[in-house]
Amino acid sequence: MATPDECKSAIAQLAARLAGPGDRRAEGLDRSVTAEVTDLGVVFRGHLHDGVLDDITTDDGPPAQIRLILSSDDLVLLAVGGLSLGSAWLSGRVKLHASLTDMLRLRTMI
Repeated sequence: MATPDECKSAIAQLAARLAGPGDRRAEGLDRSVTAEVTDLGVVFRGHLHDGVLDDITTDDGPPAQIRLILSSDDLVLLAVGGLSLGSAWLSGRVKLHASLTDMLRLRTMI
């Protein structure tokens, strides 16, 4: 099990791996995002816009438009590229609650 600090670092790594500003895959995307780390009981919350994930906190808030639910180990693996979002979602390791369009865009961005 990864620590909360390792998960925070993994979120930063994921943010860095996203398609950046000017990348057509991220163009016009403006969504609230949460990552619920089930084994730690922590929810990371951020704002994804034009391929940039920022305003990352662990504050409570309303339900996000894009919600990831995963274990701390899977979060770390996803961040370093050791786990594909698409295959992890299909196998049930990662739960993703979002519109179909957002799911497909995220899959190409991470």
